Amino acid sequence: MMAQSLAISLIFLGHAQYHSANAFVPPHPVNQRTLTSLQLPEIPHFSAAAKASSPRSTTSLSVAGFEEAWSSYLSALEADPLLVKSITAGIILGAADLTGQAVQQNMAADDGSSSGDISTSTGVDIARFVRFAFFGFILQAPWNHFYYQLLDGALPPTDDPFTATTGIKVAIDQFIQAPIFTVIIFGFLGVLEGKSIDEIKKQLDDDYVDTMFANWKLWVPATAVNIAFCPPLLRVLFLNVVFFFWSIFLSLKLNKTDDVSEI
Repeated sequence: MMAQSLAISLIFLGHAQYHSANAFVPPHPVNQRTLTSLQLPEIPHFSAAAKASSPRSTTSLSVAGFEEAWSSYLSALEADPLLVKSITAGIILGAADLTGQAVQQNMAADDGSSSGDISTSTGVDIARFVRFAFFGFILQAPWNHFYYQLLDGALPPTDDPFTATTGIKVAIDQFIQAPIFTVIIFGFLGVLEGKSIDEIKKQLDDDYVDTMFANWKLWVPATAVNIAFCPPLLRVLFLNVVFFFWSIFLSLKLNKTDDVSEI
């Protein structure tokens, strides 16, 4: 009798533990769609092409490309300075003449429209372009390359840009070298154009003084900056950049029409 009672008690206790252990189990299965909707959204993955097409990446690539090109230019400049300076000057002065031709044609078009005559040429004077590019390659760059070598050899560059040496070099450049080189420019380009000696002399008589005053307005401050702050290796490059604007003036001055010269 006691054994039977003990067995019934054990069965009752086991049944109670089973129900207490499953008291917190939900009566219905969990909806898997609900769990899925609670998951964090997946972070989009950008491909390498998408990253490269972003504005910031494009800017970085442009800067990197410029730095690589500049480094290559400096390496070439150190390896063969005269050739690189000459090629650079030829490109810059050729571009300056093309700009000068465009300016001259616009001026002629404005004058023609105001006077009723619209028969103005809009073509590019290839021979004139070649003359200026050749002048930059064969004369302007070599002249300044060797000139700066002589000038720096006689008066070595100083660490301090604001010295008497800088002032003396600017004075030599602008009041000795520039007047001589300007005469050479008139003569060189005049010969390339097929002008006679008398025609070149007449052009010097007509335009030399005005050209020199215009030269000093631009080149005195530009030369001071060049000598004071530019390293010797980059002086001709700086000069070529400024010479772009000066060549536009020369292109207009040396190729003005007879109508303009009579005004």
